[in-house]
Amino acid sequence: MFGAPNLFLTGTKPLVFITTTYLVVGGGGAGGGGNANSNGTGGGGAGGFLTSTLSVAKTIGYTLTVGGGGAGVSQANGTNGSNSVFSSITSNGGGGGGGLGSNAGSSGASVGGGNGNTGGSATQGNAGGTGSSAGSHYGGGGGGGSGSVGANGTGSAGGNGGSGTTSSITGSSVTYAGGGGAGTFNGSTTGTGSAGGGNGTTNANPANPATANTGSGGGGTGTSASPLVGTTGGNGGSGIVVLKYPDTSTITIGSGLTGTTAPPSGGFKVTTITAGTGNVSWA
Repeated sequence: MFGAPNLFLTGTKPLVFITTTYLVVGGGGAGGGGNANSNGTGGGGAGGFLTSTLSVAKTIGYTLTVGGGGAGVSQANGTNGSNSVFSSITSNGGGGGGGLGSNAGSSGASVGGGNGNTGGSATQGNAGGTGSSAGSHYGGGGGGGSGSVGANGTGSAGGNGGSGTTSSITGSSVTYAGGGGAGTFNGSTTGTGSAGGGNGTTNANPANPATANTGSGGGGTGTSASPLVGTTGGNGGSGIVVLKYPDTSTITIGSGLTGTTAPPSGGFKVTTITAGTGNVSWA
């Protein structure tokens, strides 16, 4: 080490480090897809929510990926969301909601809600709710959120999605990574999505997707008593990566990434990356 802190020699040139605050949210899982005589399907699980600080060296490129939301499909579990990455930080995608007759929600950052069954394992978030096979309306379980578990379905209602987590890194308070609401069979009360998560549906109504760049889960679906038809779950919300760093530095957003940098405020700049894979670097 030579001179001031955070200066290290690489060959003949010193590396200069800055402290970057990050928010990395994985893509949300899709809601489950029902078959012709399914229970209400489970809501999608939320993507991972990670925030802290990281020391980065100027002029060095750091890998960055914004995870996509899971795709809704018919007559199967919803697809898991994709991971979001910044350097060594990885937020896992959320698990898809349980579909078909009695499927468990898929494992992920948070677990998708079950369809007449419990869910898998959470890697960075919370469990999904258990779907009900009792009563006449067969509610699916709500998708797990980054802040809390998804609610269980009942014989008369789908479970609500688990709560998300709030960040003010952009200067405004925004809640990310909520669970998707579950659907119900043959009418009655549908589950409500959290933090941009899709609401559940019933009677073969079109599924509700989650809001883009929230990392929240898509809504589950439900079939009607007559006619019995297959249904497609709601898409999960894509993830997001937000970086906050001293306004004396300038970021370069590499090709393959979509992002914007807000005007400096309070001694910092904030860059929001909403899609793609590539590198970022600072000067």
